[in-house]
Amino acid sequence: MRGMADPSPRAAMLPPSPFVRLTGLLGGTLPGMEPIALSVGEPQGPVPAFVGEILAREAAGFSKYPPIQGSDALRGAIAGWLRRRFVLAYDAVNPDTMILPLNGTREGLFLSLFVIVPETKNGKRPAVLLPNPFYQAYPAGALASGAEPIYVNATRETRFLPDFAALPEETLQRTAAVFAASPSNPEGAIADLAWWRDLFLLSDKYGFAVLADECYSEIYSSPTPPLGALEAALLLGRGLDRLLVFNSLSKRSGLAGLRSGFVAGDPKLIAAYRDFRSNAGPQISGPLQAVSAHAWGDEAHVALNQAIYRTNFEIAQEELGNLPGFRQPDGGFFLWMETGNGVETALKLWREAGLRVVPGQFLANDAGVGAVAGNPGIPFVRIALVNGPETTRAALKRLASVLTGPGT
Repeated sequence: MRGMADPSPRAAMLPPSPFVRLTGLLGGTLPGMEPIALSVGEPQGPVPAFVGEILAREAAGFSKYPPIQGSDALRGAIAGWLRRRFVLAYDAVNPDTMILPLNGTREGLFLSLFVIVPETKNGKRPAVLLPNPFYQAYPAGALASGAEPIYVNATRETRFLPDFAALPEETLQRTAAVFAASPSNPEGAIADLAWWRDLFLLSDKYGFAVLADECYSEIYSSPTPPLGALEAALLLGRGLDRLLVFNSLSKRSGLAGLRSGFVAGDPKLIAAYRDFRSNAGPQISGPLQAVSAHAWGDEAHVALNQAIYRTNFEIAQEELGNLPGFRQPDGGFFLWMETGNGVETALKLWREAGLRVVPGQFLANDAGVGAVAGNPGIPFVRIALVNGPETTRAALKRLASVLTGPGT
């Protein structure tokens, strides 16, 4: 009698979930105070009123199969937002050929590699480069497409952005795609025009695709909004060949449960991805597309969210600014705080103060490459400032008390 098929070896190579690891770390320990979650990057602000109103008005659309490429209204709204936000010429982004709505950006970050990664690159197994620490969809997509994920360390010495140019020639020659996140998660670093120029030069020399994850583009403490990859490419006169940009309503609008994002860029890659999705089948329902179209056209609710994050970072500066491991990020809503040993710190914060934070070690791979090899997250914890200001202040007061207490 034949048994069940064994799982694919690729599945065994997937990095473990940081949240599963965190549950394992804290599971046998009771919290010292009423728990406050600072672990998941899940915005806790109010849901905009227009969401319910539009869903009620468009409810009949749930009975219809939505088009894979999304509605004209949604693609047009996304194109309009890109033009306004990144000051792009009207003809720089064609909504019919350069934009695809997604079931959240995780879908696109994972599946887009299926139409990018070749069977071999220069006679060898293709490589996909990703920042270390990383977002789980990056290596998952690389492994599922048959590529080797290579974890490129982002450290204080590299301004918390990976230095892809420092990789060996052999690696770059077989690279099929590079993930670039700005603002980065969890460090909150923002890539400037010079950084993008260097990456595009590598892309043009070695013929790999650039996959720009910009999900945190609307949350920043820097004086000016973060530069986008589309914007940078056009400013440099390069064009959009082999460039895809991903964004969503999860962080910008605080609508993580809507599962609505988009990919924009190179028309050839967009066309190939659209054809692939016609087989794979991910779609956004019509009513949710209507909500999404309105959200991309409305900035009032975004401004309210941004005000909450600004207040939270002001609180962080007040409560933690005198601690040696504190660093104010330029973008995103995480603190990437150096505490010596992130695993020990996370356990201590839970045991003594009921605070749930993620050890940086759980967000990075031990096989990171760069000037300093290994896991760059070991000394850090990631702290998500996604609660309201009152809860944020209470949590950070507890955190400061634990980190400055006796025996620390």
